[in-house]
Amino acid sequence: MLGIDYGERRIGLAVTDPTRTIASPLDTLKRRAGKRPPLSRLAEIARDLEVEALVVGLPLDLQGNETTWCREVRAFGDALASRLDVPVTYVDERLTSVQATRAVRSVGLGKKERERKERVDAGAAALILQAWLDRGLA
Repeated sequence: MLGIDYGERRIGLAVTDPTRTIASPLDTLKRRAGKRPPLSRLAEIARDLEVEALVVGLPLDLQGNETTWCREVRAFGDALASRLDVPVTYVDERLTSVQATRAVRSVGLGKKERERKERVDAGAAALILQAWLDRGLA
């Protein structure tokens, strides 16, 4: 399973272990402003990992409603899933970036390493994927 935290500047990635029990941060891809998302690179990563499904964070507002950004996230997830011919599930990602920031800060890294946005985005992807796994949907 591949977890994805899709953002305007970065795309955080996480992957499950073979038993689909634990999600771990994988990597973060940078996006260029005004450019299309790197679908080819993401598809390459997913194929290398033999991904069977995608779990994409959906940026609902605080009341749980879809935002205008949700349309872009869904279009991205659907396009990637179609390329890979795998199912995609969308998971509420509210507050995962806040939780990921706290988790990264708590692991004892130096300030420079703690503050790297890439770590937070991959951590958020892991939280999205782990929430989905914990619900027993895998």
